Amino acid sequence: MLRIYTTRADTLFGATYMVIAPEHPFVERLTAPEQSETVRAYCEQAARKSDLDRTDLAKEKTGVWTGSYAVNPVNGESIPIWVADYVLISYGTGAIMAVPAHDTRDFEFAKQFDLPIIAVVDPSISPLPLGEGPGVRASTENSPHPNPLPEGEGTQVVAFIADGVAINSGPYNGLTTAEFKQKIAEDLTTQGIGRAAVNYKLRDWLFSRQHFWGEPFPLLHELDDDGRPTGRIRALEPSELPLDLPAEMAFDADHDRPEPPLDKAPNDWLYVTIDGRRYKRETNTMPQWAGSCWYYLRFLDPKNDRALVDPQVEKAWMPVDLYVGGAEHAVLHLLYARFWHKVLFDRGHVGGAEPFQKLVNQGMILGEPQYERHFRLRVTDEEERGEAVSYEEVENEHTIMEDVKKEDVEIRNGKPYLKGTKYMLSCRAEKMSKSRGNVVNPDEVVREYGADSLRLFEMFMGPLEAVKPWNMDGVSGVRGFLDRVWRMIVDERAETMQLNPAVQVVEPSAEQNRVLHRTIKAVTADLDQMSFNTAISRMMEFTNFFLKQEPRPRAAMEKLVLLLSPFAPHAAEELWAALGHDESLTFEPWPEFNEAAIKEDTIEVPVQIGGKLRGRIQVPADADKAALESAARAEPKIAELLAGKTVVKSIVVPGRMVNFVVK
Repeated sequence: MLRIYTTRADTLFGATYMVIAPEHPFVERLTAPEQSETVRAYCEQAARKSDLDRTDLAKEKTGVWTGSYAVNPVNGESIPIWVADYVLISYGTGAIMAVPAHDTRDFEFAKQFDLPIIAVVDPSISPLPLGEGPGVRASTENSPHPNPLPEGEGTQVVAFIADGVAINSGPYNGLTTAEFKQKIAEDLTTQGIGRAAVNYKLRDWLFSRQHFWGEPFPLLHELDDDGRPTGRIRALEPSELPLDLPAEMAFDADHDRPEPPLDKAPNDWLYVTIDGRRYKRETNTMPQWAGSCWYYLRFLDPKNDRALVDPQVEKAWMPVDLYVGGAEHAVLHLLYARFWHKVLFDRGHVGGAEPFQKLVNQGMILGEPQYERHFRLRVTDEEERGEAVSYEEVENEHTIMEDVKKEDVEIRNGKPYLKGTKYMLSCRAEKMSKSRGNVVNPDEVVREYGADSLRLFEMFMGPLEAVKPWNMDGVSGVRGFLDRVWRMIVDERAETMQLNPAVQVVEPSAEQNRVLHRTIKAVTADLDQMSFNTAISRMMEFTNFFLKQEPRPRAAMEKLVLLLSPFAPHAAEELWAALGHDESLTFEPWPEFNEAAIKEDTIEVPVQIGGKLRGRIQVPADADKAALESAARAEPKIAELLAGKTVVKSIVVPGRMVNFVVK
């Protein structure tokens, strides 16, 4: 019996094949003699891949048939059993029922090896429109086809993975997905061939590595008289810790086998005899999580040789205020750090159950946008390229596409077009990866534009949490901003480093002071919110304003340099020195803003008539409703438009607007 774990028992009638992981203990038992050599070679090849490589959705699916069949318990159908590396032994039971019509990876595998695809979920009540989202309409309930998606019109082009109504599922036809799941779980339990269960996605492989480095696991495997493991495991005593790697262990750069390198450790380290019993040490090592899961605690008290951390120090500093990491951290470092911390809490070593107060996931940076032009299909014996068309005309059609070079693209009204033509292009940006050839080497960016430009652009691309495409034109743009800041403070025409003559020790004007303190307030608030892109925009506005000012107060320039320092530290240090300071700006206090200096003496207020903007007035910043209405009525253009009309109502919002409702 092959046990499986599935979250979609409602699709059991659509299982057309099974897959077991290459490491599954039944592989040898289920492999037919004529397939044994092929299966053995495939399993050896899979053993050399990481789980990350094996589950990469972008890679081509691979697998081999074992020569055996399994019986689907819900309909008695015989389905082939395959071995494929996209199934992991660490998830569920290491075996799956494959339902290609309703699982993306199963669908790709079935298409790759020409396996049947039987739809058992009709999306007619799915919350997603047909033909959109994760799938397309699969079939109708009364389809006469064994595969209800024959080649031609209606062929399934992607897996439908959302909820819908059961079809091709015997007595369950017509049930919604939720109803089907509940009913079949009850029936399988009653029949004794299944039961409801919860599976947690904490996978052991995340904490086990086959490295020459890393902390060894303090575990011993008991051996019998013939040197074979008995299955009994013994942990080292606390007095036997820490367990170090063998000092004589030589690094073997040619090691390319699945067995851990520590299997080659010297025997006096590898084997241990305790109370007359012989043991072999665990030869997998811990990954970097072993150290990084608790480093934040050790940072608090790094020289304490009596405890992990002094309780009073831990109480004063913990928990960590902010954790910043990519979305993948949710099931990697963040998850494990929390597990470790909870164990330490349960053991009484720390005072709180949670180590981190706030989580921010920074968005992924995609590769540069790739543009494609589209051609209609000319249907002959083979698909041929027909007339060129705009992407907007064939957005939902199958077309022949052709890559377009960046220099042949022009942007009109925010949309990409083939230069000099009427044809709109499609645009896509994908995750950076070596296989796609879209990785940006930061060394090259630093070499051409400088480290500050790279750093600044990454923060200026958009909100921290957003997914953003890389664009080299943007790097050039922020480099231009840094150059303007430099010219604003430094005399670029001088042979030696000296200040721009416009930078003088003078008091700022009221307007200059207002721009300065408004910038300090905005940048400070943006930093607190981690809105780095808007903080940079504020400094750009400051620079654009002061480039037109002469003289430029030296104190204002110093404040800008301090604001700029977290974003462009190298340039900021140079500018700080140019402004006459011998010490690093690192030790300077953060600038403070004066709320009173931000307030303007006069403000501009829009005036509307019947809800339409008809003019603007300049009034004192503290003008009340009566003063605002009076000023608006006195404005010549407004007075002319109101002449001969009756003002039914005046809507006045101090500092914001005036609106006259007339008839």
